[in-house]
Amino acid sequence: MIPSLKMNQRSQPTPPETTRPGVYRMLSVEGDILYIGKARNLKKRVSSYFRRSGLAPKTQALMSHVASIEVTTTHTENEALILESNLIKRHHPRYNILLRDDKSYPYLYLSTHTRYPRLGLHRGARRGKGRYFGPYPSAGAVRESLKLMQRLFPVRQCEDGFFRNRSRPCLQYQIERCTAPCTEQISVEAYQQDVRHAVLFLEGKGGEVVDDLVKQMNTASEALQYEEAARLRDQISSLRRVQERQYISGERGDLDVVALASRAGSASIQLFNFRHGQNLGSRGYFPKNVAGQSGADILYAFLSQHYLSHQPPSEILINEPPAQGELLQTVFAEQVGHKVAIRHQLRGDRARWIRMAVENAELALTSRLSHATRAVARVEALQDALKLDQLPQRMECFDISHTMGEATVASCVVFEEGSALKSDYRRFNIQEITGGDDYAAMRQALERRYTRLIKGEGKLPDLLLIDGGPGQCAQAHAVLEELQVEGVSILGVAKGPDRKEGQEKLFLDGKTAQTLAADAPALLLIQQIRDEAHRFAITGHRQQRAKKRRSSPLEGIAGVGPKRRQQLLNHFGGLQEVARAGAEDIAVVPGINREIAQRIYNRFHE
Repeated sequence: MIPSLKMNQRSQPTPPETTRPGVYRMLSVEGDILYIGKARNLKKRVSSYFRRSGLAPKTQALMSHVASIEVTTTHTENEALILESNLIKRHHPRYNILLRDDKSYPYLYLSTHTRYPRLGLHRGARRGKGRYFGPYPSAGAVRESLKLMQRLFPVRQCEDGFFRNRSRPCLQYQIERCTAPCTEQISVEAYQQDVRHAVLFLEGKGGEVVDDLVKQMNTASEALQYEEAARLRDQISSLRRVQERQYISGERGDLDVVALASRAGSASIQLFNFRHGQNLGSRGYFPKNVAGQSGADILYAFLSQHYLSHQPPSEILINEPPAQGELLQTVFAEQVGHKVAIRHQLRGDRARWIRMAVENAELALTSRLSHATRAVARVEALQDALKLDQLPQRMECFDISHTMGEATVASCVVFEEGSALKSDYRRFNIQEITGGDDYAAMRQALERRYTRLIKGEGKLPDLLLIDGGPGQCAQAHAVLEELQVEGVSILGVAKGPDRKEGQEKLFLDGKTAQTLAADAPALLLIQQIRDEAHRFAITGHRQQRAKKRRSSPLEGIAGVGPKRRQQLLNHFGGLQEVARAGAEDIAVVPGINREIAQRIYNRFHE
């Protein structure tokens, strides 16, 4: 906590008299905060802005708009750093380097206090009983880990309410991703063993798990339980492959790798998270207002804003030293209660990790600069409008198309970073439902799509758009719950009054409907994605309908090829007369027996 603060306000942009540490805020004539900074000596630091020469162009532009300066004194520079970070996040001044960040990082959560513990995604305060593993860089990284854990250790991932109300095993059991503890297909002891192995693996003790499984395999083999021994052998093989891919040599601790790339007034920061020696994945950041700033200042802004919101590891490896690195180390150590080292002079494997992170940062920055600025801005606007925890990098939208229930087709279109990813588009020919039942059609399409994805045939989206209102969204929620897919937000896009564009009602995760301005960039992006899904669905529907129109009812009947179809048409003089004929009349045609005649009759009279 910051102690009692002393506030000095000045109507003119003149330096403060105090030499104590603290935070200063530069205000415009309208009272808007333009810049927030901290200082060990407020008088000396603020006075530096009033030099007659030597100011950077950006600083000169800032001072031309400053009408007054407010200061807040603190006891120590450490407290000033914490206050500066909090104020920047609260006010987002236009001249500060700003970091767009999640409200909270996701974790893997294991509810160890229950009889059959659940493993799932968790975001927010860690108050529940159980174990937390992470943090992970994104919900996508957590989903990848959950998918991996299902293959290695089939610990249930369904919600407790879903688990308690099962009377038969769900689809996860059928595809061998769960052992169905909900219907007691597995004993508590065997299930707890899977849980123990999962915990050891997440703690970076995969070697102990392998040794344990090897002992079990040998025991099963000696007892002539060859099927069980083969299952354990396959599990050991899968675990070894994962270890080879995930672990970093010589490390079993927690560390982050941070790399900065900057040019053309833009910057990219890549953050790699390693926990218990495992690579949990990476995440890219694009700080704002970095033009004219040095790499040291950009890294200082990132490290202070990021790690004062998220617990830092014991080590942070960076590609160049940040401004005031020693101060950052001290404040981070006070925050977590153990030493935090920030290192940039590295050798061996650590230097290789930094090079890898720098390459990723350069690639991300190149992509960012070459990407259409408008598309990125619209995705960011969508995040702000919907108040999403993280930027929706990948979005999927579903739509249904049919004519009076005929030739129903569902479409799935994919957008990444605001642009269409046509290689990932999919269509589904809907079958075995009542004609015109859009709910059943949507459910079937979602089940088919996401059953494939959880089997590893693609990536799950961050945001799922449904062309429809609460009813269609309920179908999507039920499917994702059945398949135990977490971390995917569902957005229903319902047409407004008179079905006019610009009046759409949006339903996010079952919440109250909201509307956006007709010219809002976020709504324009939603409309583009929805219209693309509609276009893709209608195109598929028309193709199916045309194919059906072009085909003859006589096609597809067993025993009736092109020659017999021609004989039937020649004998009766056309398709209408064939449809009117009885089975006995059809059997008179040369080459057609009574069994085939009955099939032809049934085709027209079912």
